[in-house]
Amino acid sequence: MSQQQLVEDIIREVLKTMYKSPQGAAPVSAAPAAKGLCPDKDYPLAAKRPELVRTPTGKSLADITLEKALKGEVKPEDVRISPETLRLQAEIADGVGRNQFANNLRRAAELTAIPDDRILEIYNALRPYRSTKQELFAIADEMEFKYNAKINAAFVREAAGVYERRNRLRAE
Repeated sequence: MSQQQLVEDIIREVLKTMYKSPQGAAPVSAAPAAKGLCPDKDYPLAAKRPELVRTPTGKSLADITLEKALKGEVKPEDVRISPETLRLQAEIADGVGRNQFANNLRRAAELTAIPDDRILEIYNALRPYRSTKQELFAIADEMEFKYNAKINAAFVREAAGVYERRNRLRAE
């Protein structure tokens, strides 16, 4: 057994114990996800379903090799995670009952459409006392309508409301 297989087996065992219900209740089962992914047979995707994993530039995992990187055939944008891969990982997480983690992966999938520098600006704007409620709502509208990041837009709107209730907005 290779070291990688050993690590994967250990992770799988830890995940199984995380989802056992307390005091003898029935454990959470690894149910098939919406697209038919089954955590028991499809996780980890890179090893068990590599044909499903593609980079944002369309490269498959087989296209990403050290040799190709050294030749300059693999660029930094070729090794970023794609929104589809994040959604597939979310399905796997849903399949083992890790719904909050799955939702985090879906939010991350949406954020891949937003340029990195804009993400940092939004992050700074979300810090307490940095933005007005109207500025946060404008960010939410931008996320929803420009980048189709509806889940994240709702999160920013919710944050604006919480900041307002807790008096954490920048004075106008």
